[in-house]
Amino acid sequence: MKILLLGCKGQVGWELQRALAPLGEVVACDFDSPAPYRADFSRPESLLELVDRVQPQLIANAAAHTAVDRAESEPELARAINAAAPGVLARAAAARGAWLLHYGTDYVFDGSGSTPRDEDAATGPSSVYGRSKLEGEEAIRASGCRHLILRTSWVYAARGGNFARTMLKLAAERDELRVIDDQIGAPTGADLLADVSAHALRAAIATPALAGTYHCVAAGETSWHGYARFVIEWARAHGHPVRVAPEAVHAVPSSAYPTAARRPLNSRLSTARLRRAFGLSLPPWQNGVERMLREVLAC
Repeated sequence: MKILLLGCKGQVGWELQRALAPLGEVVACDFDSPAPYRADFSRPESLLELVDRVQPQLIANAAAHTAVDRAESEPELARAINAAAPGVLARAAAARGAWLLHYGTDYVFDGSGSTPRDEDAATGPSSVYGRSKLEGEEAIRASGCRHLILRTSWVYAARGGNFARTMLKLAAERDELRVIDDQIGAPTGADLLADVSAHALRAAIATPALAGTYHCVAAGETSWHGYARFVIEWARAHGHPVRVAPEAVHAVPSSAYPTAARRPLNSRLSTARLRRAFGLSLPPWQNGVERMLREVLAC
């Protein structure tokens, strides 16, 4: 099977290069890949040339405009990358009978309440980013192509910058930290997302009735404050320099840090459908974060 992977240098795309390799030949492309394999998502129709060149049986789209606040000031670009481009890829996949793998987000919901949303819950994005991602999902479903959309949240990876790295840096420099505690979700590793994607794709290709939209996050839940405390306490226990004391990591509301885009307070996603359909068990979020910390801190 020929696989066209787009957004290969991002957190999820980087892990997909590894996870999808057992399924077939992976042609990995990004916005700065050399011609003729450059994937310019700011010009969605240009992606058709790339699809025609590769002739894939599977298109894996890990590209997105994820700068949530910046999207508020550049909505046209966010829509091109998050909505129009997935629509173009979906139509191309439908025309050639290929599969499309795409990633969604908890931002398609309004972030209210305190219970996990399932895949059929009413959407109601409150940011440009969320609206553009929802529009991308809708374009894929309307195209009629065979697809898997995996909605996720709070994605991190050992490669590149992430929340844990930022907290460790600040904890080594400061006597106290103020971290938001009224946004609740599940930190989810890019490696977990990639592995689940490969497993689900293999099953769905064999059983096309499994196509559709699923939620994929690690098990459990926490706040950004709880996440920070876990990271700092783990680093301290493993002998890494931490200046801030546990009791000096203060919990504050979202209002303490105003942002251009509204963040969901409730990012809980129910994974029951995914686990049931594909026979999966999703590990607690702490497992993945600990594994990432061991890699980042070379423990």
